[in-house]
Amino acid sequence: MTAPSPAAAFIDFLAPAHEVAPSLIGVEVLVDGVGGRIVETEAYDREDPASHSHRGPTPRNAAMFGPPGRAYVYRSYGIHWCLNFVCGPEGHGAGVLIRALAPTEGLARMRERRGVQDVRLLAAGPGRVAQALGVDASFNHLRLDAPPFELRPRPAGENIQVQTGPRIGITRAADVPWRFGEAASPFLSRPFPRR
Repeated sequence: MTAPSPAAAFIDFLAPAHEVAPSLIGVEVLVDGVGGRIVETEAYDREDPASHSHRGPTPRNAAMFGPPGRAYVYRSYGIHWCLNFVCGPEGHGAGVLIRALAPTEGLARMRERRGVQDVRLLAAGPGRVAQALGVDASFNHLRLDAPPFELRPRPAGENIQVQTGPRIGITRAADVPWRFGEAASPFLSRPFPRR
């Protein structure tokens, strides 16, 4: 078993994906100094039929079966790159999709990459997150505790209300409530259903 990386000092990447995903809400992720607070995530596990890892390792999903605390980057619908954080024990095949950020650093670079001015549209959705951060296939397998990545814990004592709900854009296991988000954040990719 691979030892947790220093990035796991405040995030236990060895934990199951559905536990890591809500713990990432409020954590700041930067790529070469550009990024923001994570406000929305989704969990995926090998036992989950919606996960890329469900049918076992392939060249595309190999990062999901590697050490925890690494990036898994894939192309969605042949158009958008998506950033995931690998978690669980090495070889298990689990990850957390970063669905939305509240931008905090490098807004000018994000606007240039995205071609939009509205801060709410810079990183609201997984394809937008990767584009805003400049993430592509070359980031696959990279450690989250080493440049170009930097993870910063949420401020001590900060109370964040995390909502849960069904994941978005999938057809298998669509009712599994493994989408997590900061309640009432204007930066979510899509609002959570009202209770």
